[in-house]
Amino acid sequence: MTTVTRTCAKCGAKIFAEGPQEFCTACLFETGLGLLAKEPVAGVGDAGVRDGPQAPNTKKAARSANMLGDFGDYELLKEVGRGGQGVVYRARQKSLNRTVALKVIGLGNWATEAHVKRFRREAEAAASLEHPGIVPIHDVGERDGSCYFSMKFVEGGQLDEVVRREPMPLRCAVELIVKVARTVHYAHEHGILHRDIKPGNILLDAKGEPHLTDFGLARLVETESTVTHTLEVLGTPSYMAPEQAVGNNSALTAATDVYSLGAVLYQLLTGHPPFAGGTTYETIKLLLDTEPRQPQALNPRIDRDLSTICLKCLEKNPRRRYFSASALSEDLERWLKHEPIQARHTGAFTRGKKWVQRNPTSALLAASLVALAGAAGWIISKSEFVRPPRTTGIAVLPFENLSEDKENTGFADGIQDDILTKLAKVADLKVISRTSVMPFRGARNTRQIGEALRVSHVLEGSVRKNGDRIRLNAQLIDTRTDNHVWAEEYDRDLSDVFAIQTEIAQKIADQLQAKVSLDEKAAIAKQPTSDVSTYSLYVSAAALIDALPWTPTPKEDALRGADVLNQAIARDPGFFLAYCKLAGAHDYLYLSWDHTPERLALAESAVNSALRLGPNSGDAHLAMAAHLYWAYLDYDRARAELAIAARTLPNDPRVLQLSGFIDRRQGRWSEAVHEMERAVEMDPRNVHTLMNLATTYVLLRAYKEASDTWDRALAVNPNNVEARLFRAKIDLDWHGDTAPLHAARRKILADDPALARDMAEGDFRLALFERDPGAADRALAALGEKGTVQVDDIDLNHSFCEGLVARMKGNEADATAAFLAARAQQQEVVRTQPDYGPVFCTLGLIDAQLGRKKEALQESRQAVDLTPVSKSSLEGAGVLCGFAMICAWAGERDLAFEQLEILAKLPAGPSYGDLRLNPFWDPLRGDPRFEKIVASLAPK
Repeated sequence: MTTVTRTCAKCGAKIFAEGPQEFCTACLFETGLGLLAKEPVAGVGDAGVRDGPQAPNTKKAARSANMLGDFGDYELLKEVGRGGQGVVYRARQKSLNRTVALKVIGLGNWATEAHVKRFRREAEAAASLEHPGIVPIHDVGERDGSCYFSMKFVEGGQLDEVVRREPMPLRCAVELIVKVARTVHYAHEHGILHRDIKPGNILLDAKGEPHLTDFGLARLVETESTVTHTLEVLGTPSYMAPEQAVGNNSALTAATDVYSLGAVLYQLLTGHPPFAGGTTYETIKLLLDTEPRQPQALNPRIDRDLSTICLKCLEKNPRRRYFSASALSEDLERWLKHEPIQARHTGAFTRGKKWVQRNPTSALLAASLVALAGAAGWIISKSEFVRPPRTTGIAVLPFENLSEDKENTGFADGIQDDILTKLAKVADLKVISRTSVMPFRGARNTRQIGEALRVSHVLEGSVRKNGDRIRLNAQLIDTRTDNHVWAEEYDRDLSDVFAIQTEIAQKIADQLQAKVSLDEKAAIAKQPTSDVSTYSLYVSAAALIDALPWTPTPKEDALRGADVLNQAIARDPGFFLAYCKLAGAHDYLYLSWDHTPERLALAESAVNSALRLGPNSGDAHLAMAAHLYWAYLDYDRARAELAIAARTLPNDPRVLQLSGFIDRRQGRWSEAVHEMERAVEMDPRNVHTLMNLATTYVLLRAYKEASDTWDRALAVNPNNVEARLFRAKIDLDWHGDTAPLHAARRKILADDPALARDMAEGDFRLALFERDPGAADRALAALGEKGTVQVDDIDLNHSFCEGLVARMKGNEADATAAFLAARAQQQEVVRTQPDYGPVFCTLGLIDAQLGRKKEALQESRQAVDLTPVSKSSLEGAGVLCGFAMICAWAGERDLAFEQLEILAKLPAGPSYGDLRLNPFWDPLRGDPRFEKIVASLAPK
């Protein structure tokens, strides 16, 4: 390893290896402005140090402050940080009258290409990331030989300054690292490593929220950088991973940043970095040759689990660390919730191996001890005191219907559902969701089932219903050995079925040695309803509603499910689970189709009834959370209800999925992916959960990840029509290629011609994109007079679509007549949904086609005001897209491009394929600005 130690003669800051002369770039910049004092200044070793005990002497600081002035569009107000790469000022951007942080690298004529590339890489890396936990870049430029960029000024302090003033409590430290780790995971998802995570690069705002800054050492993961082949060791030694310290840039991965996160956590917990020598060389030598001290030795309040998590991050071998920053955040969250962590405590063998490496002369003795331990282990393994391995989860398989009446399959499913629901109340058990186990109906290879669902046990059984009697057989099987752990047969009156289900759930929990609290025992014992047939109705309706929106006829299925639930409630008005599910059906209809006060009232009534009947039920609070989300987009109250629901629904992936939906609409995309991935882990064979995750990837334009996730969904259910179509549509979004989607549609219709009506909307979109009026006419005929088509999240009524086809054919008279009819219909929709932005957007699109420019712009602005991106990143992006289209058709090209440039950087904005093919963008084609935006989204 080659190290070069150079410091600035003026301020003492670290100088890059190829830096000019003996000054740091910050001092060179100040020299150019005439701000540098003549007398030398005591050094500051870290680029991020702000004013404080180690800052330059007060005379020099005061003189600099007095001489601060204009720098182009910026008025320099105060120096807030400096180092070898540049100087950071608190500044006012005059043109926008806002306070910013301005970072400048002032090299003038001494500038080398390497310095400029490094600086620009810092700016471009940070500017490409849009995340609330990353300090956003506003502007990048050059002036008088100095490169600069401005970023949001975070009112607060650096993490190291804050904890220097007041130590941080353990739980607060862990919660902070969880947030930073999620931010880092977001950057990794976008192909960027930070490579210099340290307390000085974590800013805390006035509310104590962390913001990651200074991507000066970040680089695109897949990009080679000639700058990094210099003698300089990039990073800060006390927080630097071993592979980074030796200059092995090809070995840097996400695990490199995980190490730095662990080092920051170590400092927050103990008050000291894991390694700190007197010089850079000594620090790196300690880092490479020694193990960090146990955190518990420095702070006795740190428990064993938290120490284990921290030390796992600091493993020398990257493969032994957490594989991702997300995995680290998840384990820290487990610690916060007092749940078992995934990291394993370092065993005697591992500690012995490391000790041998540091003490080779004692290797023989260590080997003898290991051999002795092995012999003792063999003896113990043969003893009767060894317990079987702990359960890793259970799946309740569909019960076999042995009744002569095959319609009793729904009755058997109801028994399975209730047993599964009761077991899922036990926090100490991992219980696979019902949707994931249903594909295994009739399967008997328990080993394969265990491997597919990653569980150690399955419960299977059979049900025979004969008049008022029921015979039920249940068996608990260890999937690792295929042994029957427990079996029981019940022959009782039908009225005892719920008591039987409770008894089975309690015995299963006992057999799996699960800890069951008093509240959980009460939840297991509670009967959902007093009527078996009523419960069967509920199960059939739930199957319809839980599949939304991933069915060929989602609106019809939601209405049918609501009707069946009303039948169940009529039989048992006290059936609160039915109210929970009914509220979900009405909420879905309200948001997706029927945005009327009447539908909202139905949802309100159902959710209020659920809470009245089950005020302490997790299901009722989950229903309320979903209602607040779907009906009002009230994210804060929805999260509060979710937190209550999670306490009694520890195994319910719906909690995680709804949390992901909320994150997605708030633009917290990394968190959304994180929550949905956790939902998939809990419900691995649920096609709908996989499809929601895949859709999130599509919205992020992460098409490779989306393709892989659609493939996982199709591996579970190869015949799922929606999954097949969406998987094929990726090629349209990603590459602008419609051929795979055509092929998929032809194959689906060949298998089932009856699906032609359900696929007509997609056929019309394809015809529109391909400018095929004949195909468009056929699709509209199949769609029917009441059918609508959604383009870029905007609903177009049948008459509007007719007008588009007429214009495609060149028949302006018919087009105008159709658009006038469409306008009359849409005005009625606006009247019934006056607070819903997308309906105004549709009206604006119609008026734009009619040449009613003033009205179109007014309506589209009203749509944006009602549904801004800040309120919903999904509908908001769709409305903003409609606004851009309306501006294009109204001749406001500059305004259209202004919106389109924003949309190109937003998740949920238009795809490359949409911009290439969608005729709504035709007025902008041929303009270099449009072609540049299209090229920015082209597949790399």
